[in-house]
Amino acid sequence: MGAVEEMVTPGEVVGKTSDVKAGKGTYAAVHNNTVYASLTGFRHTIPPASDSPDQRPTIEVTGHKAHGPVPEPGSIVIARVTKVMAKTAFADIMCVAQKSVREKFTGIIRQQDVRATEIDKVDMHLSFRPGDIVRALVLSLGDARAYFLTTAKNELGVVSAESSAGATMVPISWTEMQCPLSGQVEQRKVAKVAS
Repeated sequence: MGAVEEMVTPGEVVGKTSDVKAGKGTYAAVHNNTVYASLTGFRHTIPPASDSPDQRPTIEVTGHKAHGPVPEPGSIVIARVTKVMAKTAFADIMCVAQKSVREKFTGIIRQQDVRATEIDKVDMHLSFRPGDIVRALVLSLGDARAYFLTTAKNELGVVSAESSAGATMVPISWTEMQCPLSGQVEQRKVAKVAS
């Protein structure tokens, strides 16, 4: 690789849609048929496959730092609950899909996004506790740089929780987990584990 890589910044023009396709780290503006960089990084041109009907090369911008995965609406994340309040729970996102994140992303689970039924009867303190590991779906980029998460599907919810005795609890129903040491039962919004 003797070629000097060109550094670009967000909003910088990297090509015209008539000549190139927008790849990762870029976007195409339809109103003026221009491809722009969406992040700061290095511009790369990827040649098309020889059998591709579209022979335009693809322009990509890769971050100047080695970026890990970033949560996007629709992605499944694994997060650790940090704080539980009356109508919301806060969590640090640890993984997006199967990959661990390199930056800190905060997620918020709102009362209406805990489960699909009886939304008005959800008690946040009986659904999550700080330290719980949850599997959730990213709904959207919420406020103050936090992602809105939902656990309102059977396969989403608490996947791992520690009891007050310090043991990893075992799910016994979709609303309860039990400590194997003390036998104490605690309420949670439990994720149904795929068998």
